Amino acid sequence: MAASSSSARTSVTATRIPLLQRYCAGKPQLVGVPAGGDRADDRCHEHINGFGRAQQGRRTGLHRRSVHQGDLGAVDTYLAEDFVNHDPPFGVPADREGMRTAGGMMRAAFPDWRSELHELIAEGDLVVERFTAGGTHRGDVMGVPATGQTISLPGINIFRLRDGLIVGRWGRLDDLGFLRQLGVIPA
Repeated sequence: MAASSSSARTSVTATRIPLLQRYCAGKPQLVGVPAGGDRADDRCHEHINGFGRAQQGRRTGLHRRSVHQGDLGAVDTYLAEDFVNHDPPFGVPADREGMRTAGGMMRAAFPDWRSELHELIAEGDLVVERFTAGGTHRGDVMGVPATGQTISLPGINIFRLRDGLIVGRWGRLDDLGFLRQLGVIPA
């Protein structure tokens, strides 16, 4: 099954980045990583970065509208109807409505919730982000009343895209640190 996934990713990459075979054979497809200095490397990174920015735009548009602006309608714009959240946070359903619910819950508890992006990497139909989100705890969350404390939540997400929409998410959040900051478990 892994070979099938890898060959599907290669097929998408070859279709969507036709110059990849010519300029980038065997080179990593990292967005934002400086080129190694030779002309082939420069062309490879320029081409990949151009594709990566388009893919990343779906991720950053979703976060800008839903996280920073509180627009939960962004779920309909950026997530495919068959979207699957393989690691849904806070026990929400693993679909678009679950993402909308989680977003609404966080915005209600942390009205100034923001996400700082540390790294964003795109390869084929995948976009990976490492981030730290946070905000001021001003409303109930998971049964914990507002504390006025600034909460921080680092994490990593992997998004799979198809036809310009996000179809899958895998994520790891510092749930333990989040619960400690809320006072749910001892530090």
